[in-house]
Amino acid sequence: MSLTPFSSQLIADVGISLGDEGKGRLIPEIADELRATGAPVSVVLKVNGGANAGHTADGIKLNLLPSGVVVRDVPHLCIGSGVVADPRKFWWEARPLEKKGYGVLSRLLIDERTMVSDLTHRLLDLAEEEYRVHTLNEEPRGSTGRGISAAYSEETAHWQMYFSDFQAGPNYFARKLAQRADRACRTIQHVYRASEKSWNDFFEKLTTAEQRANAEAIEMGVFPADEFDFRGFKGDAPFTLNLDRLTETYWRAGTALAANIGEVRELILGELRAGRTIVGEFGQAYWLDKRHGFSSTSSHTFTPEFFESANIPVQRIHTFGVAKAYDTKVGTHTFSTQMDDAHPLCAKLKVLEFGSTTGRQRMVGWYDAVEKGDTLRYGGFQDLMINKLDALTYSGDWSGELLLCTAYEDPTGRRHAHVPRNEAVRKSLRPVYARYPGWSEDVSKVRTFSGLPVNARRYVAGMIKAVLDVAYAGEARPAQLPNLRYLGVGPLPSQIIKDVPATADLVKLA
Repeated sequence: MSLTPFSSQLIADVGISLGDEGKGRLIPEIADELRATGAPVSVVLKVNGGANAGHTADGIKLNLLPSGVVVRDVPHLCIGSGVVADPRKFWWEARPLEKKGYGVLSRLLIDERTMVSDLTHRLLDLAEEEYRVHTLNEEPRGSTGRGISAAYSEETAHWQMYFSDFQAGPNYFARKLAQRADRACRTIQHVYRASEKSWNDFFEKLTTAEQRANAEAIEMGVFPADEFDFRGFKGDAPFTLNLDRLTETYWRAGTALAANIGEVRELILGELRAGRTIVGEFGQAYWLDKRHGFSSTSSHTFTPEFFESANIPVQRIHTFGVAKAYDTKVGTHTFSTQMDDAHPLCAKLKVLEFGSTTGRQRMVGWYDAVEKGDTLRYGGFQDLMINKLDALTYSGDWSGELLLCTAYEDPTGRRHAHVPRNEAVRKSLRPVYARYPGWSEDVSKVRTFSGLPVNARRYVAGMIKAVLDVAYAGEARPAQLPNLRYLGVGPLPSQIIKDVPATADLVKLA
C-alpha cells in the first residue's frame, strides 16, 4: 500500500489500549514522512499527563519532554495547558540531553497555563497510596509516585498554580506555594493519617527513586547526587516542610525557564496558517482516560484533549492509533487477557516489558481486539501503528500458537462485542479467543509485508479484522477504513514495515 496523505495538519498520536504502546517512536516516523512535503512537522505538543508518561524515541527515554526532542529539525517542542509539570523535571531531562547534543531549551515553549506540580504533590501521592492500602485495605492504585493525581485535583478545587506565576513577583509565588504546602501537610497528617515514620519514609523513597531514575545524569557529571536528595525539604518537626528551601528551589528552577514560557496557542495557530504540521503526543491511552476509561490516570487521554490543551478551535484532525501486537498493563484495574505466568511467551515478554518511567514490571496479555475495536468505534482513528511483532517469534518446545481476543463471554454464555462500562460486569467476563499458528522465523530484519512469514501476515490480518468486527458489529462498515500504516518489527527506527496492504485486502487475508 502506498502511504496515503494525512487528512489534516493536526495529527494526534494516541494509544488505543492500556498505555505503553510505543507512541514515542511514531513521532520520528511522521516527521520523516512529512519532511519532503510542503507541510513538515514544526511542532510536537505534549498534550496531557506529566512526568508519569514515559516514552522512548530513538533509544532516548523521556518523561516530561515530547518525543520530538529526537527529531532535530522540528523547531518547536511545546507543553500544553493540559499538562502538569514540575519545573525541576524540565532541567533534569533537558540538561543531560543538551550534553548529548540534542537541542532542547532553544526549542521548548511551555504554555503559560501549564500547571505547576512540586514536591507537595509527590508527598500527597505517597500518603494517599498508603492510606488506600493500610487504612482502607484496598488494592494499591499503582501510582508512579510523581504526584500527578494530586496536581490535577488542585485544578478542580481552584488551587492550581500556573507557569505564568513564575513571571509574577517572588512574594506572590511564595505566598501561593506556602498555602499549597500547608494544605498538603495538614492533609497528610489529619486526612491520610500518615505516621511519623511514614512521613520520613516518603522522603527516603523519593530520594531513592530519583537518584535511580537520574543515575545516568549523575554519572555524566551533569548533576550531583544531592540534586535528587529530598530529605533536605523536611521541616524541623514532623509534618512540616523547610518552606524557605522549598520556595527558593522552585522559584529558581521556574524563573530560569522564563524565556521558555509563553502562548502555545498563538504559536500553533501561526504554524497552521503557514501550512505546517502539528503533532500532539498523548500520554497513557484511550482506556486510561479519567472519564470514559478505567480511571487509572488523572487526565484526558484521547484526541479531543488536543484542542483543550493547545487552546485552539476544534477542527479536522488526523488521529493515529498506536498498539502492540500483544497487550501489557500496570496498575490494578481488570486485565481481561492476562497471560498465565507459566506460559513460555509470558516469560519471554516479561523480560522486555518494564515501565520507562518507573521501571515497574508490566503484566503481559494476549491482544485484546475488543478494547481496540471500541476505541475505533467511540474514539476514532484514521491510521494504525502496531509495534513489537518481532517479540511474538517462538523457539523451543512451544508450538507458538497465538491467541487473539475477539469477544467476551459472561457466566451465562452470552457474548459481548463491546467493553462494558460497568466494572463489576467487566470483571465477570472471560475472553473469547481466536487461535493463530505462530512463526519461528526472525522477522526483525524484514522490511516488506510480503517478506514476513505467512503465519505472521495472517496474524496481523487477524488483528485488524477483529478490531473492525468489534467496531462495526452488526452494521455495515464505512467505505473509508483505518490503515495499518506502520508495522514495527524491532525497537530501532529502521525496523518498520511501511508497505502493509490496504485494510480491505488484509481482511481478505484474515
